[in-house]
Amino acid sequence: MKVFIVHAHPEPGSLNGSLTEAAVATLTEAGHEVRVSDLYAMGWKATVDADDFGSAAGHPLDVVHDSRRAFRTGTLAGDIRAEQDKLRWADAVILQFPLWWYSMPAIMKGWVDRVFTDGFGYGVGEHDEHRYGDRYGEGTLAGKRALLSVTIGGKESHYSDRGINGPIEDLLFPIQHGILYYAGMDILPPFVLYSTNHVSAEDFSDAAKSWEQRLLTLADTEPIPYRSQNGGDYEMPSLRLRSGRENSGEKGFGLHRRVARP
Repeated sequence: MKVFIVHAHPEPGSLNGSLTEAAVATLTEAGHEVRVSDLYAMGWKATVDADDFGSAAGHPLDVVHDSRRAFRTGTLAGDIRAEQDKLRWADAVILQFPLWWYSMPAIMKGWVDRVFTDGFGYGVGEHDEHRYGDRYGEGTLAGKRALLSVTIGGKESHYSDRGINGPIEDLLFPIQHGILYYAGMDILPPFVLYSTNHVSAEDFSDAAKSWEQRLLTLADTEPIPYRSQNGGDYEMPSLRLRSGRENSGEKGFGLHRRVARP
């Protein structure tokens, strides 16, 4: 299996750094190929601008259309093309990051903004009255697996169904469903470590064992059963979930998971 890890933490000796090192060692020892993009070490440019699109950049700049032209003509900046090539190469993608302000660090969001260009991450497939492109389960990255490995300073209870910060599945939904599943990937349940501001050696040893087990089952873990856009669950062209497809009383993000029928 080919595994691409995108790592976002400014301190190499951090818990996130240790988890990435453990992932590389575990996966390599198990016979998998691994590539890592350490965004801070790379000095990754997190902002989209005209330099990303070379000669395809318009005046005024139109990010959507200019990125599509650059993607089609091969004039995207070299660092963007390199990351797209890593995504094409990979069978599985791991995003390793701390939860900052309820989301990924800005440098990782900037990686998404620049790498998931029109024609690659979105804007794929036919758009008409019967189909709104290839996305949410389809697209350029279909067939690949994605896993979030997230460290959180707060307690697990704070991120529970009645926790003050909201359920972790809701907080990660924009990343898992809105970015990775949107581009076609199968999303595995996240690996989340809580209360990471004070991690003892014993705590890390236990966490490392759990992380190793998740990594060794990367190919076999059942993905989150998100509904595909073009699988018949949504009305066209409104893309609203058809009546009766949900569990009784279900609402919010949970609507977009398939219901297990008896």
